[in-house]
Amino acid sequence: MSVSSREELAGWSRPTRLSGLVFQLKAAGLQIRRGWRDRSSAPQRLIPAERSAFTILLSESRSPLWSDEREAELGYQRGKVQNLRRATRDLNCVALPAGSVFSFWRQIGRASRRRGYVAGRMLQQGCLVPATGGGLCQLSNALYEAALRAGCEIVERHGHSRIVPGSLAAEGRDATVAWNYIDLRFRSSQPLLIEARLERDALVVRFLGSEGIAPPARSAALPAAAQPTSAARPLARSCATCADTACHRHEIAPAIISRGRTAFLLDENWPEFRDYMRRAHRRDDVLGIPLDGARWHLPRYRWDTSGFASIGTAPLNTLARAFTSRRLQHQGPARLMAQLADAQALARRLSRLLQADVSDACVAQSLLPHLWRQGHLGGRGFRVLMTRLPMAELQRRLDAGAAAHPERTSLADFRAPAWLVEAEAEALEAAEVIITPHDSIARLFPGKTLHLDWHRPAAILTSSPAARNPKPRRIVFPGPTI
Repeated sequence: MSVSSREELAGWSRPTRLSGLVFQLKAAGLQIRRGWRDRSSAPQRLIPAERSAFTILLSESRSPLWSDEREAELGYQRGKVQNLRRATRDLNCVALPAGSVFSFWRQIGRASRRRGYVAGRMLQQGCLVPATGGGLCQLSNALYEAALRAGCEIVERHGHSRIVPGSLAAEGRDATVAWNYIDLRFRSSQPLLIEARLERDALVVRFLGSEGIAPPARSAALPAAAQPTSAARPLARSCATCADTACHRHEIAPAIISRGRTAFLLDENWPEFRDYMRRAHRRDDVLGIPLDGARWHLPRYRWDTSGFASIGTAPLNTLARAFTSRRLQHQGPARLMAQLADAQALARRLSRLLQADVSDACVAQSLLPHLWRQGHLGGRGFRVLMTRLPMAELQRRLDAGAAAHPERTSLADFRAPAWLVEAEAEALEAAEVIITPHDSIARLFPGKTLHLDWHRPAAILTSSPAARNPKPRRIVFPGPTI
């Protein structure tokens, strides 16, 4: 063992199988005791609220997603980010009434594979070990910091026994959690909304208040309870990079695809997008499409499926969408609303392809707002295949047309739900690249548009005089002038 390795292990107590078993038995007893105590007095699970009622920013916590760039930790870092995506879906835009107590575990629920959680790193007996749901402490840390800054009363909080490098524990603003006996609980004296989401490289938690309620006084210093205490706590060690190779927990790092995979979640087949996808994808990428168009002889969904590591389809959702569209073809607004609901169901189905090792996504515009609102695109870079103007711009133009021509009622008979318009606008703002052949769409996103050439059918070759000297042709589009 090298000198640096001996220094790293100085004062280190090697965990044994017996100590691990004793730890598990103690934890099980504490879980039972907490469950018994909370059987009738546990905090209520919060429900989503209308965000527009909360406009005052009370506090914000921002922490990096990728805190350990070592190759051996990359797989578990991706697992942590996947767990954060899953957990924030149960936390984003929930309202905490004045005087009520927030409970981390009551809100998030138990982290299990059945609920979509995967393996990440968890601190146990001083070691960072693999565990389903590992990494959720980054979310509890962020909630604790935001609660402190918003002036909330901390009802229950436990610090980590060791410092996890790159986390808020190094600054004394941490709150460890373990189902269900180690919880984070706090109370607010005013109604507030919790907003939690993943950006490309950061976890962001915000507390929002209502108008008429003053935000807490801004101060560079946190309360005394949150002052750094890192000097009293040693660093945690990961079982993949720890120098103690004789420990029974020591891991041999698996082979990791450093680049990560790209998921192509597509809808209707446009030849411009088909050509782009053929050039852009790699063999370890995944493809999600409504139907296998080649198998079912449907040109609308005939994407090139060769060269993908895995392919997912949603035939039942697609058939339901087709049936609804035909059944409501003469009902205008009802048909449009049904199409939006069908797109949401299709997005939910295809989102199963967004596993932890998917680092990037290429998404059809019809699926975009739903994937964004469901939290699947957080922590990933993503591109958008755009076939129409954004809903906000479409509706702005329709409003202008309806004001100029009030007699034309069809200009005002349908508007998409406000939450859907907002979700699409947020997702388009966060997208790295907008891909489209439309000039008018490309002009809306200067600096991040990939402008595709339109696909034009090959000319028909003939030797007739008329073909050699063609007359100008006119194309007529029968229908309303709009």
